[in-house]
Amino acid sequence: MNSVSYPNQYRNYCVFDENRIRAKKNLALISSSLENPKSEDEVLEDLYALNLMLDEGADVEEVKKLYPALSKYNNTKSPNVQTFLAGIYRKTKIPDAFGPLVRMLIQNSINQPENCGFDPDEEIGGAILDYLA
Repeated sequence: MNSVSYPNQYRNYCVFDENRIRAKKNLALISSSLENPKSEDEVLEDLYALNLMLDEGADVEEVKKLYPALSKYNNTKSPNVQTFLAGIYRKTKIPDAFGPLVRMLIQNSINQPENCGFDPDEEIGGAILDYLA
């Protein structure tokens, strides 16, 4: 059984096993896991846990130190990964992430992501606007 339930025709977001997410809420664990993930599910869990940590007040400067691990996914075609990355970049405003966000938006305008039940460009564009604000 997958640990992530992907968006579908009835829901435009992923659903995660909250017990697994609670166990992942550690920057060192997330960094290590992002370096050598076993699947896209694991990457999504890591990004979701990191996003929640930011919402709960994690030290943004410490999260910014994860950029080398996060940047491995800057060229992803996965709309789910793009959306979580854009959300994290929006909250941290890592300067080096601006270019990859613009590239994601351009890439998606040239080659539309498969119908995934949502538009990742909404989060990507919002992150870009926050950088410019």
